[in-house]
Amino acid sequence: MTIGILVNAVFFFGMGVSALIRPSSVIGFVGLVPETVDARNEVRGVYGGFGIAVAALLVYAADQPEFRSGVLLAVAAALLGMAAGRLLGLFVERPGRWPYLFMVMESALAALLLFSI
Repeated sequence: MTIGILVNAVFFFGMGVSALIRPSSVIGFVGLVPETVDARNEVRGVYGGFGIAVAALLVYAADQPEFRSGVLLAVAAALLGMAAGRLLGLFVERPGRWPYLFMVMESALAALLLFSI
């Protein structure tokens, strides 16, 4: 497993566990507050379950040559898509500091995966 895959797997796993245990921990940065049961369940699904699934997929693909490049490319594309959405948002509105940081982080994580293909 390359360092790029390991860093991404740890990031997604950490985000996933955090979202499952305390949903507000992953969306509170941007002022979102999951006040209802349905909102917390949504965060647990989208950030929690998805994050852990991506981490597991990255770990699995690291040692599976037939899946590795496809998985790394798909996860990198998803990260770049999020970063591109944030970049567009910078031109539409003036967000606070967190979206800038997230955009850089998503881009860096994607680059690590692309270099690991």
